[in-house]
Amino acid sequence: MPEVAPSKVRGPARAGERAIAPDLARGCMLLLIVLSNTGFFLLAESQRSTVDRVVTTVMGVVLDMRVYPMFAFLIGYGMVQLYRRQLEAGASPRAGAALLRRRGLWMMVFGLGHAALLLSTDVLGAWGLLTLVLSRLFLRRGDRTLLVWCGIGVVFLALMVAGAQMAAGELTLLAEDTPQDTVSAAGTGERSYWASVPVRLLFWLGVISLTVALLTAPIAMLAGIWAARRRVLEEPGNHLRLLGWTAAGGIAIGWLGALPLVLTPGGAGEAALFLLHAATGLAGGLGYAAMFGLIAHRLPRRLHRCRPVVALCAVGKRSLSCYLTHSLIFAPLLAAWGLGLGALMTSSTMALFATGVWLVTVFAAYALERAGRRGPAEVVLRRLVYRRPSL
Repeated sequence: MPEVAPSKVRGPARAGERAIAPDLARGCMLLLIVLSNTGFFLLAESQRSTVDRVVTTVMGVVLDMRVYPMFAFLIGYGMVQLYRRQLEAGASPRAGAALLRRRGLWMMVFGLGHAALLLSTDVLGAWGLLTLVLSRLFLRRGDRTLLVWCGIGVVFLALMVAGAQMAAGELTLLAEDTPQDTVSAAGTGERSYWASVPVRLLFWLGVISLTVALLTAPIAMLAGIWAARRRVLEEPGNHLRLLGWTAAGGIAIGWLGALPLVLTPGGAGEAALFLLHAATGLAGGLGYAAMFGLIAHRLPRRLHRCRPVVALCAVGKRSLSCYLTHSLIFAPLLAAWGLGLGALMTSSTMALFATGVWLVTVFAAYALERAGRRGPAEVVLRRLVYRRPSL
């Protein structure tokens, strides 16, 4: 990999350079992600009351397979922001791309460690892999090329859904497993920590494979690259029509497309409904990203410095640290190899617990923001990527 000339390396965005929309989106997104992970820690029957069933239904419509496309969009958006900073500092396009690929490699390393130690559903590995591949193939391609490949991806996705519908009676998929089967596959049901490690790693490899194969994440990342070139989230006022239609249409498609799977009690056609659920999740994720762009634009300037907004943006700036902190709290307390508290919770109580964990990271991130300090994971990653401790 070519070296980046030290004199040309630009560090991360400074405080005055950051747009509010991406950080606000990441801060709220982490709540949705931690809620999405709750199902993997429910060690007993998850629905014991009407409230539990309502919570499961709402999460299935609003969160499942909808949050990660939004995350992928923001990863793609951030790729362009990092690359642009390097070019503006005088680095060559080749050097900027090399820096971005090095970041992708280290994200994969972080993901491997995260999965081996704590969480089999880690997504850092998948984002790192896609950063490596897409930055090499598309970073310096024209906008038309990006849109064409997004269109090709959507067509393939539609063909996958159509084919699955026609073969509904013959398909089986993880979607048909019971919650206990999923918990066992994810390693959270193992009573021995050391026995859980290989189970988690195997499941993690499956997560990466499924993330790539379903196409929603690569398409969302390409869309993020395209949007970042136009500064859609940095300058939402110049793109209100695009953001409005994407938010309204994307969220509507995402929620409606989730209903068939959520409302189907199970059966031979559930795998086909899972693919429909995943495909429409792409629209939902892009709709969420656009919604946060609109919120940032409509939010009065005087509220940009109010404590709740500052705290949410502080989480967004430290999203890697907060994401890893979720697992540091979740896994030892809830997994069978830890205290096993997941066996005592239902869908509703687990959702409350997850929200509490997210709030812990909000207060911690706000304290770091007030102190002018970065998140610890961000410090480590940036030193590894930029190879200069001062950045």
